[in-house]
Amino acid sequence: MEEQFELPLPSLYSPAPHTLAECGRKIGMMPAAAAAADDRPTVIAISALGCILQDILHEGLGHGGVAWLSGAHYITISTVAMQSEIDTRWISAAGTLVNLIAALVLWLLLRRAQRYSPPTRYFLIIALAGNLFTGTGYFFFSGVSNFGDWAAVIHGLHPYWAWRVGLIVVGVISYWLSMLLVAHELRSFHRAGESWRRIRGLSWTPYFTDGALAFVAGLLNPAGIFYVIASALPSTLGANAGLLSLPGVMRWKDITSNEPVAPIARSKGWIVAGAIASVLFIVVLGRGITFKA
Repeated sequence: MEEQFELPLPSLYSPAPHTLAECGRKIGMMPAAAAAADDRPTVIAISALGCILQDILHEGLGHGGVAWLSGAHYITISTVAMQSEIDTRWISAAGTLVNLIAALVLWLLLRRAQRYSPPTRYFLIIALAGNLFTGTGYFFFSGVSNFGDWAAVIHGLHPYWAWRVGLIVVGVISYWLSMLLVAHELRSFHRAGESWRRIRGLSWTPYFTDGALAFVAGLLNPAGIFYVIASALPSTLGANAGLLSLPGVMRWKDITSNEPVAPIARSKGWIVAGAIASVLFIVVLGRGITFKA
């Protein structure tokens, strides 16, 4: 009598995967973190909040705060500029200095990034990028264009050409170091060997979001369209150009992570907060707020 053998075929009886992502995970070819994409509305909302925070710190706490401490009695703060009856080097420099101090605080918060959810972690990184790029980018911008905050800071100093060259050199070096720092923090959203599509979305979205906010809010500015063309858009789009280059820098320097952060899920809280902040930024701060002492 022949003996009969039954070969176990577990794969024939295992539940069929319902999605390509599940299939990929079953055979070990696709990490769980890649099963879903980052939620676009939530990413846009977080980007808007990071951009708005940077602008308020620069114009409000920086320029406006130091102008008030300097004895100004009439201060108008908008998304484009701060105006008062007092004009000093410290007032001109304060916006950049506050951005750089804020960047330091944000970097310290990111030292324990594992405690934060993916949306919060992303917000801290985008806020860090905005403050660093605005702070360091202004050196280069003023040195090249002879316009803006740091052109006012070095006004009257001699030899003037040397001060402008100094601003350009400091701007280039500090901006490049800022890009490397932001890339290092953003690496947690990219797994080694994967497509760079996710990083492009997370770095390009805040660039275009900030540009749109600056343009629309600038149209309502009481100072006129000149500041939109000469200051708001060049400083915003130029300063944040590092966001467009981040994917290339990260790919070139091979800045990746073996344990990437999970996808940013849909968050009504972030979306509502971003929408409210954007409306107030455009309608209220765009028109300008005047303080009288």
